Amino acid sequence: MLTVNAYAAPSAGEALVPTTIERRDVGAHDVLIEIKNAGICHSDIHTVRGDWGPQSYPLAPGHEIAGIVTGIGSEVTRHKVGDRVGVGCMVNSCRECENCRKGEEQYCLKGMTGTYGAVDRDGTITQGGYSTHVVVTEDFVVRIPEGIDLDAAAPLLCAGITTYSPLRHWGAGPGKKIAVVGLGGLGHMAVKLAHAMGAEVTVLSQSLKKMEDGLRLGADHYYATSDPATFEELAGSFDLIINTVSASLEISSYLQLLRLDGALVNVGAPAEPLPVNAFALIGGRRSFAGSMIGGIRETQEMLDFCAEHGLGAEIEVIPAGKINDAYERVLASDVRYRFVIDTSTLG
Repeated sequence: MLTVNAYAAPSAGEALVPTTIERRDVGAHDVLIEIKNAGICHSDIHTVRGDWGPQSYPLAPGHEIAGIVTGIGSEVTRHKVGDRVGVGCMVNSCRECENCRKGEEQYCLKGMTGTYGAVDRDGTITQGGYSTHVVVTEDFVVRIPEGIDLDAAAPLLCAGITTYSPLRHWGAGPGKKIAVVGLGGLGHMAVKLAHAMGAEVTVLSQSLKKMEDGLRLGADHYYATSDPATFEELAGSFDLIINTVSASLEISSYLQLLRLDGALVNVGAPAEPLPVNAFALIGGRRSFAGSMIGGIRETQEMLDFCAEHGLGAEIEVIPAGKINDAYERVLASDVRYRFVIDTSTLG
């Protein structure tokens, strides 16, 4: 076993603290990664605070991991020592079910293994990227192209793929009108990606305070949802709406913004239910859907797309000692647009 430095939550009600965690020995198909950067996702906060159910503690979160390969198992063929690599929201799946065989491991019928807070194949609880090293099977490690800095690449492993996947699945591209609800960690990547795909992009945000940023990132239009006139003016406008916020919204009002056969796709994950009026769906043959991350193949595709188009996350790099402060700032929407931990500060 390898003992590494980390930041972990001792319980749901306590701040994260410096600690050590154990990593398994490198097996035949494993890759040892020295983590250089780890993004802070809203999901980390929900998970460690027990919003999505009870957890095993202590728990080191983090599923936006970028680093360098420092060791490989005897049968590893996909990666070599020195490679720039990333690990996202999952580190294993059954590999055998219909969804896994299609390259949609995130929807494994037996349940994919999350990067932290999940039961690993050896029966231990997985620990995430707020640490100096991680050991992951080679099939769940992706290559980070040279054109993207590691710190800007880290959030792509969650925020990037979480928005890229539904944009691709629902056909974002030239001639399509796309709305992005919320301009945060997920939303700012949705804007960048949809713009790079050639779509006409509109940001729907509670206020206009981030309008300058939204237009700079690639939005063509920007509206405040706190203004009732927005919903009147934009009724029937969009082919696709990506909802990135992790809070309760009046979903039926947003459905009215869709064109015939349009889709509203939820990628934010609020703890409370999102009620929907059936008439908001059937009136325009509209769809209300959800999307998680992408599979490993699509995640690599996303990283290559970002490198080709010069895309990375907008980040604020912090030392490990600022993690708890960063959590409070995320909850207050006081970050533009993703905190990334410099893991060299873990000691």
